Amino acid sequence: MADLGLEPPAGTIRLKGGQEGIDAVAAAALPARERFDARRSTMAALDLGTNNCRLLIARPTAHGEFQVVDAYSRIVRLGEGVVQSGQLSGEAMDRAANALAACADKLTRRGVTQVRSVATEAVRRARNGPEFVRRIYHETGLALDVITPSEEARLAVIGCQTLLDRTLRRSLVFDIGGGSTEVALLEREIDGQARGIPLGVPGIRMRAWISVPWGVVSLAETEHHDAGSVAGRLEAYGRMKRRVAQHLAPLSRRLAARQRHIDMRDPGGGEYVQLLGASGTVTTLASLHLGLPHYDRRQVDGTIAPAAAMRKLSYELAIRSPADRAAVPGIGTDRADLVVAGCAILEVLMDLTPTPTLCVADRGIREGILRSMIARENPAHTVAA
Repeated sequence: MADLGLEPPAGTIRLKGGQEGIDAVAAAALPARERFDARRSTMAALDLGTNNCRLLIARPTAHGEFQVVDAYSRIVRLGEGVVQSGQLSGEAMDRAANALAACADKLTRRGVTQVRSVATEAVRRARNGPEFVRRIYHETGLALDVITPSEEARLAVIGCQTLLDRTLRRSLVFDIGGGSTEVALLEREIDGQARGIPLGVPGIRMRAWISVPWGVVSLAETEHHDAGSVAGRLEAYGRMKRRVAQHLAPLSRRLAARQRHIDMRDPGGGEYVQLLGASGTVTTLASLHLGLPHYDRRQVDGTIAPAAAMRKLSYELAIRSPADRAAVPGIGTDRADLVVAGCAILEVLMDLTPTPTLCVADRGIREGILRSMIARENPAHTVAA
């Protein structure tokens, strides 16, 4: 298991006129009296994923919380074709660069004093990832921090931690991305006793984590755009699930061994593990389950959805043609070829435990970054719920 230490420094932004913004490391090195007041500062978290570019700008409030000032999201498909070529394509880099330029402009206009910008699987995997990072800094002033899978999992957990069920001993938190899926098995401390890696979330330890090298973009690219028939689509869906299951096998064995241990001590005394999922796939399915005419984050975030209902929706989407999927409210043409891959990943994750429900999170890495930044500026505030 990798060491999940504190995150690397925040990146820098270039303000209008060519001046660079405040670097978090430089700010931290100043005497306390010369630092800006974190309670009045404006912070930002930027997550450049394999499929999306997302920005969240917020101001810290009391008790380590934050108030969102502005947000931005654009599908850029940065990782398109990386599995086959091993490189970021010119068109994909241009799309991402345009989105990041828009983000840099927002940061300047909002007077952001501190920002952390991260990039994930597509840039990690691509041979020309370092070249892309240099290009973005030159063009926008944004210093992309290419984070490790373990750091990605840690930030996702911190971002979702207010949704953890503290009545259950263990939680399985996952974030289905564009190029990879991060999964963390958490365990609640009882009487101060727990093994695993501390996360900075009081009372919670990470017992295990795994990075699956399949996300909605990379997995979708392993199959044809449309198999042409219901039978063909189901066969392709089954192949995608098997690819994911191969990588989740070690975690599956660990969970099964734990359940056998419980059964020996208390036959019939099963143990539920909370399932907590964050991703566009999970939130889209939750919105469909709720029958919302338009996506509403306030209704989706924190929803407890029956696992059986999520499986049924996944099956119904898997057998549809891309055109039929695109006509479903909340999916559209941008997600029509990706949502089935996301459903395949979700089903395999739900297979890991008999838990009958799934807690849905419309939050993740960006929120984890903001909470970590707030805690660093004011050590009195941990990243606790």
